[in-house]
Amino acid sequence: MKLTYYRGTILIDGEYSIPNTKWDYRTKCYRAQALHYKDIIDYLENSKIAYEDNVLGLTPCPDLSSNIKLRVYQKKAVERWLNQKIGVIVMPTGSGKTILAIKIIEKINSSTFIVVPTLNLVKQWKEKLAGAFSIRIGEYTGVKKDLQSITISTYESAFINAEYLGNKFKLLIFDEVHHLPSEGFRQIAELFASPFRLGLTATYERADGLHKELPRLMGGIVFEIKPDELIGKYLAKYEIIKINVELTEEEKKDYEKSYKIFKNYLISRNIKMKSPGDFKKIIIRSGYDPEARKAILSRNKAERIAYNSKNKIEQIKEFLNKDNRIIIFTRYNDMVYNISKKFLIPCITYRTNNKEREEILTKFKKGKYTAIVSSQVLDEGIDVPEANVGIIISGTGSSREFTQRLGRLLRPGKNKKALLYELVTKETMEVRTSYRRKK
Repeated sequence: MKLTYYRGTILIDGEYSIPNTKWDYRTKCYRAQALHYKDIIDYLENSKIAYEDNVLGLTPCPDLSSNIKLRVYQKKAVERWLNQKIGVIVMPTGSGKTILAIKIIEKINSSTFIVVPTLNLVKQWKEKLAGAFSIRIGEYTGVKKDLQSITISTYESAFINAEYLGNKFKLLIFDEVHHLPSEGFRQIAELFASPFRLGLTATYERADGLHKELPRLMGGIVFEIKPDELIGKYLAKYEIIKINVELTEEEKKDYEKSYKIFKNYLISRNIKMKSPGDFKKIIIRSGYDPEARKAILSRNKAERIAYNSKNKIEQIKEFLNKDNRIIIFTRYNDMVYNISKKFLIPCITYRTNNKEREEILTKFKKGKYTAIVSSQVLDEGIDVPEANVGIIISGTGSSREFTQRLGRLLRPGKNKKALLYELVTKETMEVRTSYRRKK
């Protein structure tokens, strides 16, 4: 029996039917997703079936050694993962997931492919890995194609190139692994034959439930530790403060008028909103029911009024001072630009190019800027230990988003206490989706 790798799949040339394989009439052999490589090898070994393995063509790797010292909980996480050499580690932002991963790379001592969400994170990982191992670190992105023993890619680039890279690395690491189960990105894990797999995240669960795919793609959770277990010693102490804000009279009239249209539609169709799935049904209806479309648009208008209340902007004045390092989080770009213009605060949105974004964050770290405002793009993937105050103007209300935003503030500092303010517009739908309601 002979095993070979072909564009994200394993071809099995032999007379045995192996688990996780299907007969392919085109190639006239059994075939499996590369994901099942390790399981196939284990099956053949346990069944004492002779085979020739030509699947992996690993990128050469020098002997890896570093001086990294782990904290007690990091050691425990590494030991748990090494028991199976597959699985997800869930740890808070600022608790040292990257350091832990570097130690695992050292232990495996073989070619490693790392997938991260953004180019900014590619740069951060490259700097930390080069510092730890003193070797050239590869990058496989839309900007650069440099394959090395340790190579970093974005989810987008890894997805595009997975079938060509899938047999070149023994260890596959996904940072912010909660992105992986999405319909497209999961194919990265499916097309890689890497027998060893590590997932890292502070927020395992997804609102759409797709995190249930992670055990199949990466193995289950092998270690988890909550922020409160590390607060005070390894992470900054924090306090969450909810502030209720009133709509202006004009906003209140517009809000009630718009929301009433949506509410009346629900009553007329006898629809009860018990879960996010019920709202999705109305969205589907809007494709063929003009009244449903009108109701959705009216609800969205009411939401924007609540989330972008003028009094929220006025409330920000009380928090701005040069003694703190402040990140303002919003959901909508127009609110970002309004706040930026009113208070002369630099802003970062999806339109901000990498050079400008890097310059803003560098000046923020050095204290030249004491506040920045962003629409969701800073929820994850940035390292700003100087930040000690967060102001949430609006968000989705998901626990994942809350954890990510709080995580921006928890990196430890001398006598540091983080404050996270959530501004919620009273007597609106925002009250039902606020983070603190879910605590």
